[in-house]
Amino acid sequence: MVSRVEHPAAGYRKIFETVEELNEPIPAQITGDLPSWLGGSLLRMGPGLFEVGGEPFNHLFDGQALIHKFDLRNGQVTYYRKFIKTDAYVRAMTENRVVITEFGTAAYPDPCKNIFSRFFTYFRGIEVTDNCIVNVYPIGEDFYAVTETNYITKVDPDSLETLKKVDLCKYLSVNGVTAHPHTDTDGTVYNIGNCFGKNMSLAYNIIKIPPAQADESDPLEKSQVVVQLPSSERLKPSYIHSFGLTENYFVFVEQPVKINLLKFLSAWSIRGATYMDCFEPNESMGSWFHLATKESASYLSSHKFRTSAFNLFHHINTYEDQGFIVVDLCAWKGHDFVYNYLYLANLKKEWEEVKKAAMRAPQPEVRRYVLPLDIHREEQGKNLVSLPYTTATAVLHSNGTIWVEPEVLFSRPREAFEFPQINYSRCRGKSYSFVYGLGLNHFIPDRIIKLNVQTKETWVWQEEECYPSEPLFVPTPGATEEDDGVLLSVVVKPGAEKPGFLLVLDAMKLTEVARAEVNTLIPVTLHGMYKP
Repeated sequence: MVSRVEHPAAGYRKIFETVEELNEPIPAQITGDLPSWLGGSLLRMGPGLFEVGGEPFNHLFDGQALIHKFDLRNGQVTYYRKFIKTDAYVRAMTENRVVITEFGTAAYPDPCKNIFSRFFTYFRGIEVTDNCIVNVYPIGEDFYAVTETNYITKVDPDSLETLKKVDLCKYLSVNGVTAHPHTDTDGTVYNIGNCFGKNMSLAYNIIKIPPAQADESDPLEKSQVVVQLPSSERLKPSYIHSFGLTENYFVFVEQPVKINLLKFLSAWSIRGATYMDCFEPNESMGSWFHLATKESASYLSSHKFRTSAFNLFHHINTYEDQGFIVVDLCAWKGHDFVYNYLYLANLKKEWEEVKKAAMRAPQPEVRRYVLPLDIHREEQGKNLVSLPYTTATAVLHSNGTIWVEPEVLFSRPREAFEFPQINYSRCRGKSYSFVYGLGLNHFIPDRIIKLNVQTKETWVWQEEECYPSEPLFVPTPGATEEDDGVLLSVVVKPGAEKPGFLLVLDAMKLTEVARAEVNTLIPVTLHGMYKP
């Protein structure tokens, strides 16, 4: 592992600055040799407008959605970007103010309205944002830019034009879904979101969207809820960012970061508030693992897995082995919400201040939990995990709960391994060896890391004053080895003649294969996909 790098020049501020969309794709200057087989598009989502009408957006997840595309064709590379024409964006630009409340920024009052009309505007209820900054993924033959509300936005992956706003509530009983679905080999999409269950209590619905239809109908019209999981608190669902899927099971971690529904409805309706105002920790529950079967779609209520509190945003991989479910994930210790530390005012401070703020945040770790499926054959107080390659434990208690402790696969002080990616088409739901991630240095992205989850060996790519993004794995056609392929990452190098570039790394060695540089800054991107 390389030593910690410092950033006294605070060049990372540039990735949180507003940019303009492009009128047409611009050519990139290539150094190195692009693989001849690498032909497709890297699509990325993130914020691109960080203020409007002189008022800043407050949180990392507030800036208006910008879709990026690096196109790789016949040995040439071009870069293109456009703002998604969401209601949130169009109305903000039209009225020159924040019109729809975002994750951490309340809507700015209309100066043309008096105090009474403002009151009744708030009282009519919540106008949910459609600002789809988090990810982009396919459903059937179509592509959607998404956030975590009930709205997704259909986009053209070639022209980047905004096509259609879709309300998932018209098709499914969900208040919103994650931006991290799972996709089966046939194109079936699974996702999870919270919903109203029995007796108006909150629950979690796992949904299924079928693949492209032979009659060319919209797969969303045939989407369905496959199984419902209970919430530990009736009116306080946990925040959900991702979930696990094996060949036969869904795995959902209910974390101690809660959404206070009453606060969400009452505080927002009367005085105006943000999503962030409605989160609160449950300091006593710890974290719970829930299991449900995939084919029979039943919740395993008898499997009550508990552990100490942690924040969870990204699952890495989940698979079955010899009667156990292995759950690898990126954890942050404790119940303090990590998003509290992602306000832009904090991320744009001088380097020493950024470090001080990060020291107060939860400590990140890559963890492996093991959940036994057969919980009746062993004695209480005994470790039920018999897999020879892990130190993770699971102990049955007298009250029927199973206390699980993880094996730590990666841990560095104030250095997170996040935004994990695997060879998804080959390894999702199966035993695997390698995961690739973005290294966060006190929340600032400054390296790409490869981790062998079996041996804990790591490889690192890092370059001075470079700020990379989530590395996406693209397998070499016909590859026999799990890590035979390349990683694609959008990198910003402020101050360089060409400050933005697409980095292509050899996924085996984590060495540079090529880069495609463009003469424009590229703001931070969160997630995306490679479209062959």
